[in-house]
Amino acid sequence: MNIKKIVDLTLSLENDLPIFPGDPRPNIRAATTIEKHGYNTSYLDIGSHTGTHVDAPFHFRKEGKSIDQLPLESFIGEGVLIPATHKTGGEAITVEDAAPYFDKLGPGKIALIHTGWTRYLGEQEYFNHPYVDIEVILKMLKLGVRTFLIDALNIDPPSGESFLAHETITMVNGIIGENFTNFDQITFDHPLIVALPLKISHGDGSPVRAIAIDC
Repeated sequence: MNIKKIVDLTLSLENDLPIFPGDPRPNIRAATTIEKHGYNTSYLDIGSHTGTHVDAPFHFRKEGKSIDQLPLESFIGEGVLIPATHKTGGEAITVEDAAPYFDKLGPGKIALIHTGWTRYLGEQEYFNHPYVDIEVILKMLKLGVRTFLIDALNIDPPSGESFLAHETITMVNGIIGENFTNFDQITFDHPLIVALPLKISHGDGSPVRAIAIDC
């Protein structure tokens, strides 16, 4: 494989990362130190949906597949950018916005919903993000898309009163990824997206180290 460029799509795991209200707060701290013990190790107290992560269908459905049951192909594929950086906080990304890119989507493709919302990381506005209208989700599912990644806290409305996109995607054992970043750095065609989760037994989700490869 001739790798020309790799773009890191991952937020750094830190204690001040924004989390969905009610999720466990990250608490990353030293367990041992070189000075005291001769080597460094750390406690990683994080939720399964901390930072850049993917949701397994089991996150919303008792009968849904857990993170360790999903085929690795679900987390690797050609990405298709759906630009939505013109959207404001709380505004829906509509079929009209996404329609110009439908002809690029299909089975095995990964939808990259580009809001640019990482620019508000560390600010309250990060919680008031755009979201994807359910009609867009339904159209993409009909086209064969099963993996949806967004550079925002949530693919559903920021009010937290509706999880229609989550419920619809997980109904077909699809994958949702949130808190991605650097979609603006994908300046090449046909990016290969890799967002592999930890193999957590019966897991409802997992942090990932996500990248886009120009190859």
